[in-house]
Amino acid sequence: MTRAQQTISIALLLTSLYLAIFTEIVSLPQTIQKEIVPVIPLWALVSFGSYLLFKLGWGVFTFNDVPDAHKEILAQIQQARTELKAKGVDVGED
Repeated sequence: MTRAQQTISIALLLTSLYLAIFTEIVSLPQTIQKEIVPVIPLWALVSFGSYLLFKLGWGVFTFNDVPDAHKEILAQIQQARTELKAKGVDVGED
Protein backbone atom coordinates (compact mmCIF):
# COMPACT_ATOMS: atom_id res chain seq x y z
CA MET A 1 0.00 0.00 0.00
CA THR A 2 1.47 3.33 -1.02
CA ARG A 3 1.62 6.33 1.25
CA ALA A 4 -1.11 8.07 -0.77
CA GLN A 5 -3.41 5.07 -0.35
CA GLN A 6 -2.74 5.04 3.39
CA THR A 7 -3.48 8.75 3.67
CA ILE A 8 -6.71 8.43 1.69
CA SER A 9 -7.77 5.41 3.75
CA ILE A 10 -7.17 7.21 7.04
CA ALA A 11 -8.96 10.33 5.77
CA LEU A 12 -11.99 8.26 4.71
CA LEU A 13 -12.02 6.44 8.04
CA LEU A 14 -11.92 9.68 10.02
CA THR A 15 -14.56 11.28 7.79
CA SER A 16 -16.86 8.28 8.20
CA LEU A 17 -16.38 8.31 11.96
CA TYR A 18 -17.07 12.05 12.13
CA LEU A 19 -20.22 11.76 9.99
CA ALA A 20 -21.48 8.88 12.14
CA ILE A 21 -21.05 11.03 15.24
CA PHE A 22 -22.42 14.20 13.59
CA THR A 23 -25.58 12.48 12.32
CA GLU A 24 -26.00 10.90 15.77
CA ILE A 25 -25.70 7.32 14.53
CA VAL A 26 -23.15 7.01 17.31
CA SER A 27 -24.57 8.85 20.26
CA LEU A 28 -22.51 10.83 22.71
CA PRO A 29 -23.55 12.89 25.72
CA GLN A 30 -25.74 15.83 24.67
CA THR A 31 -23.20 18.50 25.66
CA ILE A 32 -20.48 16.93 23.52
CA GLN A 33 -22.90 16.27 20.65
CA LYS A 34 -24.17 19.86 20.44
CA GLU A 35 -21.14 21.93 21.47
CA ILE A 36 -17.98 20.04 20.50
CA VAL A 37 -18.79 17.82 17.49
CA PRO A 38 -19.88 20.67 15.14
CA VAL A 39 -16.55 22.51 15.57
CA ILE A 40 -14.26 19.51 15.07
CA PRO A 41 -13.67 20.23 11.33
CA LEU A 42 -12.69 23.84 12.09
CA TRP A 43 -10.42 22.68 14.90
CA ALA A 44 -8.81 20.12 12.57
CA LEU A 45 -8.27 22.74 9.85
CA VAL A 46 -6.69 25.22 12.27
CA SER A 47 -4.49 22.50 13.76
CA PHE A 48 -3.34 21.32 10.33
CA GLY A 49 -2.57 24.91 9.29
CA SER A 50 -0.61 25.47 12.48
CA TYR A 51 1.37 22.29 11.87
CA LEU A 52 2.19 23.36 8.29
CA LEU A 53 3.26 26.85 9.44
CA PHE A 54 5.50 25.27 12.07
CA LYS A 55 7.09 22.97 9.46
CA LEU A 56 7.65 25.93 7.13
CA GLY A 57 9.14 28.06 9.90
CA TRP A 58 11.38 25.24 11.05
CA GLY A 59 12.59 24.70 7.49
CA VAL A 60 13.45 28.39 7.15
CA PHE A 61 15.08 28.43 10.59
CA THR A 62 17.34 25.46 9.84
CA PHE A 63 17.99 26.33 6.18
CA ASN A 64 21.56 27.58 6.70
CA ASP A 65 22.55 24.75 9.03
CA VAL A 66 23.83 22.52 6.25
CA PRO A 67 27.30 23.74 5.20
CA ASP A 68 28.46 20.21 4.36
CA ALA A 69 25.55 19.72 1.99
CA HIS A 70 26.32 23.09 0.40
CA LYS A 71 29.92 22.03 -0.26
CA GLU A 72 28.77 18.67 -1.58
CA ILE A 73 26.27 20.17 -4.03
CA LEU A 74 28.86 22.67 -5.29
CA ALA A 75 31.29 19.80 -5.91
CA GLN A 76 28.58 17.88 -7.80
CA ILE A 77 27.81 20.94 -9.92
CA GLN A 78 31.50 21.33 -10.78
CA GLN A 79 31.75 17.63 -11.64
CA ALA A 80 28.69 17.88 -13.90
CA ARG A 81 30.17 20.92 -15.66
CA THR A 82 33.43 19.10 -16.23
CA GLU A 83 31.67 16.05 -17.66
CA LEU A 84 29.46 18.17 -19.92
CA LYS A 85 32.44 20.18 -21.19
CA ALA A 86 34.21 16.90 -22.02
CA LYS A 87 31.21 15.99 -24.18
CA GLY A 88 31.31 19.35 -25.94
CA VAL A 89 28.36 21.04 -24.22
CA ASP A 90 28.69 24.77 -23.48
CA VAL A 91 27.57 25.20 -19.86
CA GLY A 92 28.82 28.73 -19.20
CA GLU A 93 30.58 29.94 -16.07
CA ASP A 94 29.19 31.88 -13.11
